[in-house]
Amino acid sequence: MTTKIVLITGASSGIGEATARALSNTGYRVFGGVRRPDSAPSIPGVEYVQMDVENAESVASAVAVVLERAGRIDIVINNAGVSLVGPIEATSDAEAKALFDVNVFGVLRVVRAVLPSMRSNRSGLIVNISSVLGFLPAPFMGLYASSKHAVEGLSESLDHEVRDLGIRVVLVEPSFIRTKLDTNATRTQAVIEDYAAALAGSVDAVQLQVSRAPQPSEVAKKIRSIVEGARQFRQPADGHARLLSFLRRFAPFAQVDRSLRRAFGLQG
Repeated sequence: MTTKIVLITGASSGIGEATARALSNTGYRVFGGVRRPDSAPSIPGVEYVQMDVENAESVASAVAVVLERAGRIDIVINNAGVSLVGPIEATSDAEAKALFDVNVFGVLRVVRAVLPSMRSNRSGLIVNISSVLGFLPAPFMGLYASSKHAVEGLSESLDHEVRDLGIRVVLVEPSFIRTKLDTNATRTQAVIEDYAAALAGSVDAVQLQVSRAPQPSEVAKKIRSIVEGARQFRQPADGHARLLSFLRRFAPFAQVDRSLRRAFGLQG
């Protein structure tokens, strides 16, 4: 069987690193897109390429390197992402644009770069890492949730556009995972005192959930199952995510609303 060629963005830590390890161990040829290859962890079988998803030329160059070395890209996993915590009112234009530049435009840049070769081969799989916040927004993570909603809309539209060309798109929706994304999330610079108590309680609630959350390797297992053929479009990545997806679809709004506020330390 021909070895599949995989490109993973944000492969130096968290879900990206775990997925690179899992797929390399399974026999895939894995290229990890990272901003600083020299400081990326050594993973047997993983070849790093310099890629900054905020820069279209960097993305195009990285994809060209992979195509030169491997001849094609069968699977791309858009994992690179950043987070932002704080009230929507306190979020500056610059903070919002920086977040969307990675989480949304980064995905768009990679998609545009890999699709020509996938179209030529009439084959390909694009896996976009979303979040439960892509369908269930949370307080004080409004811009992050908005970016993941955007990724979900982009992904669903894209899947319709490329399906007849032999290419499919899949969304992976993790809940909180024990990574640095949430524990080291950037805070909005502006402080509005009226939100301070609720924000502090929400941050504490998130940190508690992250401390109890699955390891990135659990999401990597889900991604590996998708790569190996589980092509349902929307894929909650863990048990908690599956429960939240079910409740969002079928539970009364008031029940979901109360549960969400409790989970994030809010009153009423």
